[in-house]
Formats: sequence, structure tokens, C-alpha cells
Amino acid sequence: MPKSRAPHLSRRGVLAAGGALGLGAALAACGEAKSGGPGSGTAAGKPGPWSFKDDRGRTAEAGEVPANIVAFVGVAAALHDYGVRSKGVFGPTTTKDGKADVQAGDMDVSKVTVLGNEWGQFNIEKYAALAPDVLVSTMFDDAGTLWYLPEESRKKILAVGAPTVGISVYDRQLTGPLQRMLALAKSLGGDVTSAKVARARKRFEDAAARLRAAARSKPGIKVMAGSAAQDLFYVSGTDLSVDLEYFKALGVNFVEPPEAAKAKGGGWYESLSWENVDKYAADIIMMDNRTSAIQPSAITQATWKKLPAVKAGQVIARDPEPILSYDKCAPLLEELAKTIESAKKVS
Repeated sequence: MPKSRAPHLSRRGVLAAGGALGLGAALAACGEAKSGGPGSGTAAGKPGPWSFKDDRGRTAEAGEVPANIVAFVGVAAALHDYGVRSKGVFGPTTTKDGKADVQAGDMDVSKVTVLGNEWGQFNIEKYAALAPDVLVSTMFDDAGTLWYLPEESRKKILAVGAPTVGISVYDRQLTGPLQRMLALAKSLGGDVTSAKVARARKRFEDAAARLRAAARSKPGIKVMAGSAAQDLFYVSGTDLSVDLEYFKALGVNFVEPPEAAKAKGGGWYESLSWENVDKYAADIIMMDNRTSAIQPSAITQATWKKLPAVKAGQVIARDPEPILSYDKCAPLLEELAKTIESAKKVS
């Protein structure tokens, strides 16, 4: 599971999903005629068999290209960039003021059915009423666990009958999941050969070359990936995250907590008290930008404000759960490259 969400991960195992009152009636909707509707992809409902072998080695199959797609919000956002629209989503979709969450990308969140906006939430009745053709999510472990599906209601969700697809973002570099999402989008009728997609892919490749050059030009610049909670600060390791593994492969010099410290965080991170937030020397700090984390502007601890990188204004956002499209990932590389290029050695 993603390292920077430690304060939430520690509670997730005990969060119970809501009851399934009325599930029988909702399940009956699955037997009714399905319509592509507003959630359709470009080829949704196209006659002929559809299949996709996912990263669990399982093959999802349907009699036609899925029309009613339900996906984790970040997956739905990536598919949206390839012209594939999801009918229902789960995971952080809207903020408290009703605006689109950072993980929703360019989707119009008013046009999708939100099955659950927080961890542990998944409305099974609404899900069944959508008559889903496929359910898609990412995976943050090697056990095939679909991200954000509540463990307590997993069996009931699967009992609705839609095939599932898992795209792994565990212990691999960013380019792999990007290619897998592209392949999934293609199978669902997305236009992956458009000029727009070609430009986005070229931009990503150029950004990777720029980041490699920036890291090579300033090997002494140390980067730390962190996440802020009320009582703790989390320093991410690079070994399991798709973004950090890739950045490291391009030559970025990261702070790496010792294995013994990371082991307490499932291998993902080391947790520090705010009094010890200066344990590691860093010239640039990448901070978790998800709504589950406290953002830099809201951090009041004096120890944070005294960090050299903070005082130098060398703090940037990080997407621990990047939207897996070239359009959304290229800017991540560009921002880090730009920051390294202009960074001063302050640690």
C-alpha cells in the first residue's frame, strides 16, 4: 500500500462497509438491458467478445466491449484521458466543498456516480444498479488486492458479477503501469493513437530526458519524499512506489530511510515525530498532495519551518498515486526536473 498514507492505513483494516439493505433488488438490475449512457467509452457496447489479461494474470471477459465501467477514481481519470468514460467511481472524488479531488484529474465529477468518497465507503446498491460490465482498480501489493475495495464487503461487491481488472502499481517503475493503462484503454475502445496521445507521450519522454540530465548535472542535490499528518511526518522510501522508483532510475538522489525503519511501515516509509523531522538532510522536499495529507501551507510545526529546504522555498508537490496517463505524468517529471535545475544546495 502507498507509504504516504500511513495515518489512514493503520485504521483501514477496521473500517466496516455499510450494510447491503435492498441489495437483492439492486442485483436484479444486473439482469436488465444495459445501456452505454453517459459512462460509455468510444467503443462501449461494441458487439463481439472482449477480454483483457490483468496484472494478476487473470483474464476478464465479456460478450462485448464494456459499456458500464466502474473504476477507482485515479483509474477512471486515466481512462478519461484516452476517451474512455466511467459510469461509476470510488475513492477520493470530491473535496469537502464539492470540487474535484486532485485524483479525479480532468473528469467532470458531476457526471459520474460516486459509490464512495472515503476509505471504507462503497455503496453496493448503487454499484449493482449501474449494471456494471467491469470493475477496475489498481493494486498496491503482490497479493492481487484491488485498491479501495472494502475488505468487509468485498465478497458482496464481487457477487454482483462484473469481471474485475487489476493494474499493479507495486514495486515497479512508472513506465510499466503507464503502458498497462494504455493497453487497457485500447481494449475498452479508447483512441490511443490520436495526435493528442502522441504529443503527451512525446512530452513524457522529453521530460524523462530532462530529469535525467538535471539529476546528472546536480548529483549532490538530495530529495526527500514526505507526507504530513497531525502527529507524525512520514519519509517515503523509494523501493515500492512507481514514481519514486522511476525518478531514482533516472538518477535522482533520494533520502532513503534504513530498511529496519521502513519495515515498521510495511516497507514503505519511516515515521518521525515532528520534533525529529530534521533527521535527514534534504535540499528538496516532495510533499504528498492528496487530500488525506496535511498540505505544506497548513503545517504549523516550528521544526518544519526551520528545515533548510522549507526556508529556501524548495518544496514541491508529489502525487503518490499518479494518474496513469502520459498527459498527467509528464508534468510530474517536468516539475521535479525544473526544481532540481534551479535548486540550491542547502543541506
